[in-house]
Amino acid sequence: MRNKIYLGLVHYPVYNKRHDVVCTSVTNFDIHDISRSCRTYDVKGYRLIVPVDAQKMLTDRIINYWQEGTGGNYNKDREDAFSITKVVDSVEDTISEIEKTEGQKPVIITTSARIFPNTASYKKVSEMMFNDDKPYLLLFGTGWGLTDEIMDMSDYILEPIRGNTKYNHLSVRAAVAIILDRLLGEN
Repeated sequence: MRNKIYLGLVHYPVYNKRHDVVCTSVTNFDIHDISRSCRTYDVKGYRLIVPVDAQKMLTDRIINYWQEGTGGNYNKDREDAFSITKVVDSVEDTISEIEKTEGQKPVIITTSARIFPNTASYKKVSEMMFNDDKPYLLLFGTGWGLTDEIMDMSDYILEPIRGNTKYNHLSVRAAVAIILDRLLGEN
């Protein structure tokens, strides 16, 4: 179990602070750090979801440097981390890829700083992942969060990560690491 977990970092469609639907920029940190977190927790595939050709080309170039270029020879751990990482155009393409690979549509789990009617605890989702053989797709938003249309696609929305202050604006890299540990880490 827990061997069909995928993670998508959504750059489009997401909101900006004015609640406009935008495409955010892929960052080098998100490519590297989330690849490493995913590999540490044995995530089967990490997808950077971005439809902009220039961003896809740059991201592919970075991934290829560590997979096929000098970087992989220099740092085998980084080469290994990038073995599960690739760029896709859309959430729908990611779902289709998983469905083709696994033979069934993934359970879609999204993240938010808000509570929704289908908000689920980490314990519940972790137990589901452990006790069944379904594929799962964890979607993380960039910018100011996933659009309503993406949230509506989700089967479950994970409860928010809460600190001890009113400030609540973690980097997506930190949120991914915390959530992967809560769902897939040691009990």
